[in-house]
Amino acid sequence: MTQPALDGAFAGQVVLVTGASSGVGAALAQAFAAAGADVALFARSAADLERVAEACRQTGSEALVVPGDVTRPEDCSALVERTMHRFGRLDTVVASAGLGMWARFDELTDTAVLRRLLDVNVLGVANVFLPALPSVRANRGMLVAISSLQGVVGVPGRSGYAASKHALQGLCDSLRLELRGTGVDVLTVMAHWVRGTNLRARALGPDGAPRANAAPHRDHSAIDVDTLTRAVLAAVHSRKRRVFVPGYVRLLPLLAQIAPGLADRIVTRKMAREATEEPSA
Repeated sequence: MTQPALDGAFAGQVVLVTGASSGVGAALAQAFAAAGADVALFARSAADLERVAEACRQTGSEALVVPGDVTRPEDCSALVERTMHRFGRLDTVVASAGLGMWARFDELTDTAVLRRLLDVNVLGVANVFLPALPSVRANRGMLVAISSLQGVVGVPGRSGYAASKHALQGLCDSLRLELRGTGVDVLTVMAHWVRGTNLRARALGPDGAPRANAAPHRDHSAIDVDTLTRAVLAAVHSRKRRVFVPGYVRLLPLLAQIAPGLADRIVTRKMAREATEEPSA
């Protein structure tokens, strides 16, 4: 389990985490619990959520399990209602549920896979943020979206995923401005490739089916879940608006502005090397 960087920093607070049944979401839920927060856990698998909840309870915090789907607004509204009924408050919402894609745009036969990505990665965040906002505003809390470096940089072979994360970035940046003066801060987490999750195995191919045979990240620049989780907790505690993990990847979007051709070559080479790690279908 991820060890929190800030022991007790979130004592007395309630943190809601979507996508909490595995991977980054599960690690974040456990880290917030270990740092003193009570947590509400949301994902489609009740059994997996219960396992994460038990790990959270072992830290001494309370954990509420609410199975549901971020693409269903009624599930998200019920999640917030149950959280408020159980804890009486809501301080931070961490939107961690997400869906990947590994396919070139010209490999698609229709746009159905793109609609699915937008449904999960953009509307799935909005569906939770909207009903949660009054409670978060009452406590001058935070809205947190686990995004990607691909939310600010285009990547070949990830056109649909990058498009959804760019849209998410626009939503969060605009929401931040709309909430100025309310005490609510909006954080986007611009993560690089992360080892130790099943995101790649669940990533959709051009036919919309998960690429279950995807190899794990072996690139030396990929980060582990603990590194990402520590960075997120520190950014929430500091009430940052954006955090890049690892920090040096913030240079790529800057490079794309001042030397776009060079940035394109770097990204293209990186993705070509990554593609060679993939097993044959």
